[in-house]
Amino acid sequence: MSTVAKQPEKSHTNAPIFSERRTIPTTTTGHRRTLSLVTVRDLRVAYDAGPVLDGVDLDLFPGEMVALLGASGSGKSTLMRSLTGFAPVSGGSVEVAGHDVTNLARGELRALRAEVGQVFQQFNLIPRMTVLTNVLTGALHGAGAINLVGGFSGAHRRRALELLDRVGIAHKAKESARSLSGGQQQRVAIARALMQQPRVILADEPVASLDPKLAGSVLELLQQIATEDGIPVLVSLHVLPLALAYSSRIVGLRHGEMIVSARTADLDAEKLSVLYDDEGDDDDDLHV
Repeated sequence: MSTVAKQPEKSHTNAPIFSERRTIPTTTTGHRRTLSLVTVRDLRVAYDAGPVLDGVDLDLFPGEMVALLGASGSGKSTLMRSLTGFAPVSGGSVEVAGHDVTNLARGELRALRAEVGQVFQQFNLIPRMTVLTNVLTGALHGAGAINLVGGFSGAHRRRALELLDRVGIAHKAKESARSLSGGQQQRVAIARALMQQPRVILADEPVASLDPKLAGSVLELLQQIATEDGIPVLVSLHVLPLALAYSSRIVGLRHGEMIVSARTADLDAEKLSVLYDDEGDDDDDLHV
């Protein structure tokens, strides 16, 4: 496997796994898909306790779902937060959907965050509200003055229902969010993210609280969205088989450094075990 131009030195003995940087295809579709919507270079993030990310590079391209792996404390959530300006960048550059994240004013940050759909482990729905209303909240940024009185246009409502149909739960539109199962709630959260008409989707451990069957169906839905809508999806996971089954690329962090960046087809559980060297041999994440 060939190496990329930049391979930071690592303190451990396992060699980093990098795949070759993309070349530009000759087709029109190929050119469109090589335009990175997220470009991170030499990212460094530090808190009072010390560095959390050190020299991380990342690209996200239209049409792909990228799995972000790493042990607890490796910096996965911090990397996610840095893409929307919620982490204190101490060095390097971060560009998301044309925005230079490290140099945005507060109003510009709001505009950036409106273009980034987010899906969380705990769903972050409003339990007492209906499923339809929860999805509609994804349009608040663009709804203008109408949202000040709690209303949405007919066009917004039609789109919300179409999205609920797409994720397979349109029949639950009038029910309260609290009445749904975990898998159904996560589908509502995905529909809400799509309601934003996002350029990028960040999914931070979206299936951690779901059983394996439901986890697979949610990841399959995110994979379809990435492919069909051309929206890059970065999904943080802690189960290797799910990452290997549903992602097109895998990037992996260890102690804040990116030591894996390769096509999923070029990886397996043994190669990815370098990410979890500090964890016990009985860690369930390594079992396939």
